[in-house]
Amino acid sequence: MKKAWKWLESILLLMILLTIIPQNVGAASKTAPKVTDNYLQKVKQKGELIMGTSPDFPPYEFVKNINGKSKVEGIDVEIGKKVAHDLGVKLVVRTMDFDSLLVALETGKIDMVISGMDATPKRAQSVDFSHAYYKSGQDLLIRTSDKNKYHDYHSFAGKAIGAQTGSLQATLIKQQAKKVTLKTMDKDSDLILGLQTKKFDAVAVDTATAGAFAKNTSGITAIPSGFKVDSAGSAIAFHKGAKSLVNAANKSIAEIKQKDLINQVYLPKAGKYLTNGKNQKAAKVSNSMWAYKDFFIAGVGYTLFISAISVFFGFLLGAILALMRLSHNQFAHTIATAYIEFVRGTPLMVQLLFIYFGLGLIINIPALLSGIIAVALNSAAYVAEVIRSGVSSIAKGQTEASRSLGLSRSATMRYVIMPQAMKNIWPALGNEFVSLIKESSIVSVIGVKDLIYQSRIVQADTYRGVMPLVITMILYFIITFSLSSLMKVFERKMKHD
Repeated sequence: MKKAWKWLESILLLMILLTIIPQNVGAASKTAPKVTDNYLQKVKQKGELIMGTSPDFPPYEFVKNINGKSKVEGIDVEIGKKVAHDLGVKLVVRTMDFDSLLVALETGKIDMVISGMDATPKRAQSVDFSHAYYKSGQDLLIRTSDKNKYHDYHSFAGKAIGAQTGSLQATLIKQQAKKVTLKTMDKDSDLILGLQTKKFDAVAVDTATAGAFAKNTSGITAIPSGFKVDSAGSAIAFHKGAKSLVNAANKSIAEIKQKDLINQVYLPKAGKYLTNGKNQKAAKVSNSMWAYKDFFIAGVGYTLFISAISVFFGFLLGAILALMRLSHNQFAHTIATAYIEFVRGTPLMVQLLFIYFGLGLIINIPALLSGIIAVALNSAAYVAEVIRSGVSSIAKGQTEASRSLGLSRSATMRYVIMPQAMKNIWPALGNEFVSLIKESSIVSVIGVKDLIYQSRIVQADTYRGVMPLVITMILYFIITFSLSSLMKVFERKMKHD
């Protein structure tokens, strides 16, 4: 009986402990101080807040020619300035394609994304959003001649609608407009050009953006989209776990809403920069291509600089790889072969994004340097094969004769084989260098201000899609034709020698 009573006492005591302990633990967890992250501290230490945006989304963000210099303006930029000001730091704006913004945020290239980005549940799985600062509807841009033909997305069964890559609009079309063909592009300016040239029948954009394009682009009008949107509105995206920055931004957004700064200050300011291309005579002067000559000149400068550096290091590394592949050293031969095959077997775009974003997790490489490295490493693989084929084209008897005369292997390669090989491969090298100049245009996707990047700025600023492309093609032709002519001069000299 006593044993039974002792067992009962033990069970009662255990039950009491199980009841009390969780309560104490819960109370302790409530009173314990919350662990905060160090993102806000890092921003304040470096004295700058880096904002990523895709400036082709007026009135949220767009590029404007101000006194001959390109400047990103719009309500998102003003919000970024407000957040940075409240933190006591400087705002730095970095531009890139919309679908690269979250990757840049994840890899630490930027501190936040403000680019008319809707805080959708799917995006919230990979980033932390602030409170929504603005909510707008969704519209469709159509050609004015089709105004009586279409009413909302239901009218486009069997038709094609364009949307920006990675945007909320693209997702809405996929989910709700099942009978519509979706076509995506990286830039809204390219979408407008596609609409004008009848590549598709409508473009899905935010209502505020639709109004800006409809107001400033001839032959374009906006209609309601009819999409049902599951989004709190446009918000600021931060790195997952950056609660300290989110809380700081929310304080700024609360003040913006309280004072109605978006409607009272930011939108009117953006409207002053958005020239009415339909009605104002001054727009014809400001939107002329001559007014943007400095933009094209800057683009040519960047393109030539990137190409020149990439050609130099690409040729140097290519020559080394070619000699390694021709070497009798099996290890060197294997390394060179693996490198050449891998680089030639993967797209330059992927290589560029990996260097800029992927390696950005280890070391922060600037966009311009990333572009040069990617183009040079890619070119080296092709140059190596050109040089190898040139060396292999020289008869083996010349090597044997040179060695019989007492020349070493390196001296034979330097004085006998390479001069003849260079003469044979010069046209192929020239073709590779010309191709490299054109391929360097891919660096625009990470915000390098080359010729393609500048032409897109002009497109977005002038609402003219074709003429900037025509000028860009002419400038590329002048550059490549000049290089081809120079290469032919040296080719004729080699033949004469």
